[in-house]
Amino acid sequence: MVQGIAARRKRYVEVEATFLEDGRIVPRAVIWHDGRRFPVRAVLGVRRCTSLKVGGEGVRYDVLVGHAHTFLFHEEPRWFVEEIVYEPLDPLLDGGACAWGAD
Repeated sequence: MVQGIAARRKRYVEVEATFLEDGRIVPRAVIWHDGRRFPVRAVLGVRRCTSLKVGGEGVRYDVLVGHAHTFLFHEEPRWFVEEIVYEPLDPLLDGGACAWGAD
């Protein structure tokens, strides 16, 4: 376990994508649950696989979002990311922050 990261959880997200004539899907942006929009800068790879961190399987997109290298999964018909759940700094004051992306 990486210091400061308590766990990961499956977070379903909205994705803006382009559907190409040959059937490929190219994700263009991830819309977070609070409405924030994160453009996908690049798709580095695509392959069918399982998320060992949060469960579920589908097509894994290896993407750059901002400066973070992360995975975006297309689990028909929905999309999800492996959301990071941080350890609280002070358990009495902080309920634990969340984010997604690279460790």
